[in-house]
This record gives sequence, C-alpha cells and structure tokens, in this order.
Amino acid sequence: MLLALLLLPLVGSGLVFAFKSKTSKVIALIFSVLQLVLTICMLANFNFAPTVDATLQYEISWPWSDYIKSTIHFGIDGMSMLLVLLTNLLTPFIILSSFNEQKPYNNNFYALILMMQFGLLGVFTALDGLLFYIFWEVTLIPIWFIAGLWGQDDKKFKFTTKFFVYTFVGSLFMLLGLIYVYTHSASFALTDLYNAQLNVVEQNFVFWFIFFAFAVKLPVFPFHTWQADTYTYSPTQGSMLLSGIMLKMAVYGLLRYLLPITPLAIAGTSGGIAISLAVFSIVYGALIAIIQNDTKRIIAFSSLSHVGLIVAGIFASAMLSLNGQFTFEGGQGAMVQTLAHGINVVGLFYCADILYKRFKTRDIRQMGGLAKVAPKFATFFMIILLGSLGVPLTNGFIGEFILIKSVFDYDVILGVISGLTVILAAAYLLRMYGKAMFGKGNPEVLSSMKDLSTVEFVVLGTFAVLVLVFGVYPQCILDMVDSSLKFIYTALV
Repeated sequence: MLLALLLLPLVGSGLVFAFKSKTSKVIALIFSVLQLVLTICMLANFNFAPTVDATLQYEISWPWSDYIKSTIHFGIDGMSMLLVLLTNLLTPFIILSSFNEQKPYNNNFYALILMMQFGLLGVFTALDGLLFYIFWEVTLIPIWFIAGLWGQDDKKFKFTTKFFVYTFVGSLFMLLGLIYVYTHSASFALTDLYNAQLNVVEQNFVFWFIFFAFAVKLPVFPFHTWQADTYTYSPTQGSMLLSGIMLKMAVYGLLRYLLPITPLAIAGTSGGIAISLAVFSIVYGALIAIIQNDTKRIIAFSSLSHVGLIVAGIFASAMLSLNGQFTFEGGQGAMVQTLAHGINVVGLFYCADILYKRFKTRDIRQMGGLAKVAPKFATFFMIILLGSLGVPLTNGFIGEFILIKSVFDYDVILGVISGLTVILAAAYLLRMYGKAMFGKGNPEVLSSMKDLSTVEFVVLGTFAVLVLVFGVYPQCILDMVDSSLKFIYTALV
C-alpha cells in the first residue's frame, strides 16, 4: 500500500503530461481522489494505540548504495500518517478549485501538481537522510514552474526566482549539515543519524545549517522576505500548495531530524535564539498583516504569524524536556495546528480567489456588500475564518491553546507575547471579512454578482465541515501522533 501511495501520483503525472487533452484536469482529479481513497484505507488499518517505540505500520526498505551507506527506506508512523493525510486530503480540492478556470497548457499544470504531491509524500515518509534531501529538492521543481508560468502579473518571475534561490541555498546548507552528521555515524539511516557522536560545538554547527533550510521554508523571521510576494503573485493553486502543504515539510523536518540530532545545541544558546525568532515572527507577521489591504498578502503574513507559534511550541517543549521537565505537549500542539493551518489557509486563499473573481481586485478597500448577494459564500468564509482565529469548537482552537500553554510553561513573558496572536489575528482577519462582506460596495457591480458555483460550493463547504469536525473531535489527531512525538522527545534526553 505504501508503494502504491508513492507511485500513484508519479504515474498520474506522467499520464497527464503525455496526453495533451482538455480532460487533463479530470484525469488529475481522478488520480488525486484515488490517492485519498488509498490513504483512507491505510488510515482504517492504522493502529492508534500508543506504543513505546513508535513502531512503523507501513514500511519499504531496499538496498541502494553500500558505498555511501544509503538505503531506499520509506515508512509511516503516526506523524507521517497525519501529514500524508493532509497532503492527499488537500490535493483533490486544490485541483478541483481550478475547474472554473481556463489555464494555458492545462496538462502541464495538473501534471506538475501531481509531481508536487509525489515529492511531498516522499519527504513525509523518507527514513534516510539522503532520500529526505532528494525529495525535498524534488518538490522545489514543480512549484517553481507552477508559480513562475501560471502566476499573476509580470513580477511573478522575479519573485519566483527569489523564492527558488532562497530555498535552494537553504537546501544546500541542510545537505552539508546532514553530510557532516553522516561522517560521524554509521550510515544515512535516520536511526544512525540520531546516534551520531557529536559534541556541543559540532551540534551547534549542524543545528544552524539544518535550521536555516527549515527557517526559509516555514518561513521564520528574518528568512521570510520571499514569502508574501511569492504567495501573492503565484496562481491560487500555487499559493495553496506552498502554504497548505509545502511549509509543513519544514515542521516535519524540525521534529523528525533537527530535534533528535542536535539536542545539546537546543539545550543551549541555539535553542533560545530559535524560539525567540519564532515568537518575534508571531507578532511581526500579525502586525504587518494588520496594515495590508491585499487579501493574499494578509493571508501570507497571517501564515507567517501562525507558523511562528508552531515553531515556538516545538522548541519550548524540547527545551523543557532537556531541562528535566519532560513534556511533548508542544509537539502535539504543533501537529494539531499543522493539520488545522493546512485546511484553514487553503480555504482562505480560495476565498481570496473568489473575492478577486467577483471584484476584479485584491484590494479590500474596493470591495464591500458581498454578503447581501452571496450568503452561502459569506457563511463558509466566516466558518473558515473562525478556524483561523482559533475560536472554540473549530479546528484552530485546541492546537493554538496547547502551543501557547507550552511556550508559557517555558517562559511566562514569551507565553504572553505568543498569546497576542489571538487578539491580533482577530484584528486583521475580521477587518478583511468586514470590508469584503459588509462594506458599502457598488450596487451596480453587486447586482451582477452571483453566489457560489457548484465547484466553489463543494470546495468551501468541505473545508467548512473539516473546520468543525476537527474542532469538535481533535482527540483522533492527538492519538495518531502520540507515540511518534513521545519517541522523538524522549530521544532528546
């Protein structure tokens, strides 16, 4: 089943590339739905009972190169399962969201989305350091083409190139860090990398090389300068892939690779600097979002703020555990919020796309009154918005609560600052919603507008349901990742 999971999007991508047909979007959607069905089947056979060693429930291992001591090794535990679910859940709706659009070179566009899905699944299931790096790079190629060729405005190439350079350079630093660890371990196997004999100085060196790659991808201040422009000028589906799934590779990398490999560095100055940058990102992203008028830039800076909280929670629990107060709450909150953020940010970018198609602008000052003529859209938009705000009984609440508590347990002042995310998010998101939905508007323009189309209703309606379902019952997510996170945080000490 795991082999099929990895190969199906690759096969689908090849078929869509080969057949230059107007039905390429349908073929791509079929393959993505098959992936989702396969994921649900794997989830149905998944054992949610906690285990001590985070046993892999699906695994592939083939010899690859004895010379470099690397193995083609893929596996799925609870943490991988959650991210595989997120990837395969969002991809069909990302493809479906473009069904009302006429894109040039349709087959290439959808083939690249499936190629992107293949790379993401490889990252989330790779259990070999070299294999992880290869798939990390594989994801960069399709998103670069998607953003650069189908983006909006003439500036798209400039900002896409900036994104490519930032990410590629960061990846090279990660490779150097992994190679250094490899020279002190038996092989590139994940378990051997964990057992590498590195002193404090070496771990600090490795920490910043690997953290740099993850900080760019997340992003975390000051490595964020590519984000807002790339999100803004990418096609909507590109923004969805970048924010909803691709940045989760770095969250996964922090937990799977950085924490267990460099515990001594995290216990010292490096960990303190990292958590300080993450907390600063929370406030910085939110304050910049408040003064934005472009819907996509508001969502981009909102994502920067929310991801900062995820990173802060991960490091807070790690540093507490290293100081003798064992806890993995921050990791739990991070994984719950990773799923919630993926659903919410993709939903928000689709709402921004719908607003753009109705008003022909992304400037909220030129919108208004849409709630009167599009009540279904107004309802779904509000539900997704409430999820992003972390309102109780929505998917964003429990993860945000656990993360803030984790940071608070580590440092009261940083915890209070992190808690500002709730207030500041309300300021910029409700401002955007109020302007677009209840602003004055132009009666003549509004009279020609319609409520949601069938495709828009299905996509937004599904996201709204997911916001409420995971808000009411988040325990299933906590149970899924419990063993994996306990194993990772126990390895620190």
